[in-house]
Amino acid sequence: MNRPVIALDFPSKQEVVFFLEQFPTEESLFLKVGMELFYKEGPQIVELLIEAGHDVFLDLKLHDIPNTVKSAMKNIASLGVKITNVHAAGGTEMMKAALEGLVEGTPSGQKRPELIAVTQLTSTSEEQMQADQLIKASLEESVAHYASITKKAGLDGVVCSALEVEKIRSVTDDAFICLTPGIRPSNSAVGDQKRVVTPSRAHEIGSSYIVVGRPITQSETPYESYIAIKKEWNGEL
Repeated sequence: MNRPVIALDFPSKQEVVFFLEQFPTEESLFLKVGMELFYKEGPQIVELLIEAGHDVFLDLKLHDIPNTVKSAMKNIASLGVKITNVHAAGGTEMMKAALEGLVEGTPSGQKRPELIAVTQLTSTSEEQMQADQLIKASLEESVAHYASITKKAGLDGVVCSALEVEKIRSVTDDAFICLTPGIRPSNSAVGDQKRVVTPSRAHEIGSSYIVVGRPITQSETPYESYIAIKKEWNGEL
């Protein structure tokens, strides 16, 4: 059964540990570690989660000159994460360098982490994109372009809204990863997200992975909420 990726948007290890104590110890989870948590706790938080039997999506959205990103990816590869990412806006050469760094840094005998690129954040509307980034294309066209150059650079897929999966697959292929944040059950608040869908809709659209944060992490019964979303994501509800 496919697992939703739980966004561990907590400020400290202590809060993460408390949160995970509400899940069965034998439950292998797929967890997203983002900037807030990683910048506070460092690589040790990733090691802690992996040692506990969980998979990790390290969501740092690297965006810098190619050589710097390549060197950073060598270090990330040594952590044993399942997925990591860059910003597609960094360009084809930067993405190629990131992939090279992952390949070089992956220990012998281990599988290279999947590398995906952020297209447009799910908190960004088309109006904001055009005004702030001076991109005159539509948001869908911008996302499709970023997906196209991401594939050209040899990466495994992109981070995108589930609303854009069909368009992305039309310019890439069915094996191209579409990891989709901005997932909200029908009874959840949208919050600061602009382009959201339900887990069942993401299933219908064909998202490769879904990322869910507050509907699980801020729930009074996190495990029950997780199971409900997991079932919906797998088409069981």
